[in-house]
Amino acid sequence: MSVELDRQAKVAAARALYEALGLGDRDALGRLLHPEFVGHAAERLPLDMGGVHVGVDAMCDNLWWRIGHHFKVRAVPEKFQVLEDGRLMVSGTYRGSARQSGNRVDASLIHLIGFAPDGRIASLRQLTNTAAWRSALDGGNRMPTIDYTVENGLATICLDRAEARNAINFQMAWDALEVAKSIAADTTVRAVLIRGNGPALSFGGDIEYFLANSERGFGELFADMTAPYHQALDILSRIEAPIVTAAHGAVAGGGLGYVYAADLVVAAENTRFVTAFARIGVSGDGGGTWHLPRLIGARRAAAAYLRNTPITAHEALAWGIVNEVVDADELLDRATELATELAQGPTTAFAHMRRLLRESWYNDLPAQLAAETQALKQVGDTTDAAMALKAFAAKRAPTFTGR
Repeated sequence: MSVELDRQAKVAAARALYEALGLGDRDALGRLLHPEFVGHAAERLPLDMGGVHVGVDAMCDNLWWRIGHHFKVRAVPEKFQVLEDGRLMVSGTYRGSARQSGNRVDASLIHLIGFAPDGRIASLRQLTNTAAWRSALDGGNRMPTIDYTVENGLATICLDRAEARNAINFQMAWDALEVAKSIAADTTVRAVLIRGNGPALSFGGDIEYFLANSERGFGELFADMTAPYHQALDILSRIEAPIVTAAHGAVAGGGLGYVYAADLVVAAENTRFVTAFARIGVSGDGGGTWHLPRLIGARRAAAAYLRNTPITAHEALAWGIVNEVVDADELLDRATELATELAQGPTTAFAHMRRLLRESWYNDLPAQLAAETQALKQVGDTTDAAMALKAFAAKRAPTFTGR
């Protein structure tokens, strides 16, 4: 086997690892893992399971077997991606329950798996929503930083760290991923509203949290936080339901990701959009380097990044970042009105519209025309399309069911 394993071999090794863990097969783990294997478990796991575990025995005794003793849980991989450094990133879900309490465990996971030249697994870095594990033991709140509700087809994501201006810490990054996965799995959701409690939608990364948790270095900390947050944004970009974001106050840094995730954005008069990354000497996250040039052009985006130039609400409206600007006291009502309107619309057609608009960045015109034809074929067979055409002919407003 060559030094640089191909993707297929790496995925096969990862799948074999999950199978061995599911069976509790220590002999198989000994064959799969390199003798100098090093594991990094999420720091905030309960039962002292977090931290660095050097060697196969330490990883088994201090993490995997301890999980098995207190939980009946399986790691369910869902996506495999080879990173530039050669590691395999596996994203998925831990599913099961705590043995004593019976409380459900449904926690997102990200595993970064490194390989030795002989093909065996040399390292594994585990990232997961540790609050979900702790709550399974003690019954605590599973969403400490986000208030998430679904009512009449409208899912509302309310960022709820008002005292920190909804700055993004490790927990909020994971809560965002949990919410995004919940929306993607919920067929009753027909529209999404993103809003924030307190004086701002989101002030971006939580600087105080960074300074208090930098013992392993800022780079590793940033990577641990952006992995779940970016996965959440990716999921939101691909859900079927349209998204409305209500922006207010200072919307900065990675918090702009909640603006980029939306199809429609309503901003309060007092809103200021600022990348803020240059001020703290980092390069940026939240998808801004992809979205912002497409929204406002390369030169304006460069100024926003390199010079940290703020963008006012009315500039954002003129440049295409937001759709409407309203008085601050009207923001929530207007955003809710738009989201409710979308929740009563043709959900399947909206899903295809979102996909077509997203994929238009990559397609040439013939490919896009073909994609439109294929989408029309699929949407044309929906109940909503049939009823709407009849309503149009009868000169009455259609009633959409989302099917």
